[in-house]
Amino acid sequence: CEGEIKDEKEAIKIANQIGYPVIVKSAAGGGGRGMRQAHNDISLRSAFNAARTEAKAAFNNDTVYVEKFIVEPRHVEVQIMADQFGHAVHFYERDCSVQRRHQKMIEESPCPVLDEKTRERLCTDALHLIQEAGYYSAATVEFLVDRDQNYYFIESNTRIQVEHPVTEMVTDQDLIKWQLKIASKHT
Repeated sequence: CEGEIKDEKEAIKIANQIGYPVIVKSAAGGGGRGMRQAHNDISLRSAFNAARTEAKAAFNNDTVYVEKFIVEPRHVEVQIMADQFGHAVHFYERDCSVQRRHQKMIEESPCPVLDEKTRERLCTDALHLIQEAGYYSAATVEFLVDRDQNYYFIESNTRIQVEHPVTEMVTDQDLIKWQLKIASKHT
């Protein structure tokens, strides 16, 4: 949806437009708080109210939105480094699908389910997103990938992440060194 969902009626309208299953998500937080799945209009009414209640308790903000729920998702993130001169490079992807309560537990690279064509498109799209934004430094662009190799943008983290050693091991590149070079304008 495009913004806050005000009531159950609006949530149901959106869900019927994008198709079930859907997920109601808190706009103010993360970590799996304020998130509920719905598979039909009846379960959406309950999910909507439960997500708002939990979001209010956890983040003091009950704003929620509705999006398509991806069946059999893989959480895949692409590591990017970009400098102030328009140069950018991706360091391929990490799969962080093994999670507990929506918190990453295990990261692996390369993603074991991506075919080469999808991997290339995913990494290229992540790279273009960062370049179009005019951002420079370390960035991680996160996607959900469904069982049919379709992928959907989640978010971009504009910082080095704790998972970066996985990428360093696979690519034999020191990402912290890259980040320092970019900061000192020596790329």
